[in-house]
Amino acid sequence: MAQITLGGNPATTLGTLPETGTKAPEFTLTAADLSSKKLSDYSGKRKILNIFPSVDTGVCATSARTFNTHGASLENTQVLCISRDLPFAQARFCAAEGIDNLEMLSDFKDGSFGDTYGLSIADGPFANLHSRAVMVLDEQNNVLYTEQVPEIGQEPNYQAALNALV
Repeated sequence: MAQITLGGNPATTLGTLPETGTKAPEFTLTAADLSSKKLSDYSGKRKILNIFPSVDTGVCATSARTFNTHGASLENTQVLCISRDLPFAQARFCAAEGIDNLEMLSDFKDGSFGDTYGLSIADGPFANLHSRAVMVLDEQNNVLYTEQVPEIGQEPNYQAALNALV
């Protein structure tokens, strides 16, 4: 379990993120058009997984905007923003913000992504949502970088994630 905080109050996750150097577990998530998307659908591309509790919070929205901006300049890289928000809320956010260089994916159906990746919040007001984390995967889905953000209200280290792709 990872020890994190929400507004300074302690919380824990159900596990820990996959370790650098390991293979990322397969997942199935829901896209904005309600189709199913698997990790294997992105094989051959590098991936940045920007994971957060809800796109309707300030820091989550900022991380999506930031990775959208940087995603446009990354060759052979797909940015995936993952939360338990409904796909409709994710699509509304992207339309309102003009976000088109990343893909929003939802774990709303069963939370299996959050459980498999060890980032479902176990307790507190955000229980069952995803903790804030970033993972970078290579073309074969090997984990190059992970960051479990210790305070949900903090932004991730964007530069460290982007540097993992260099």
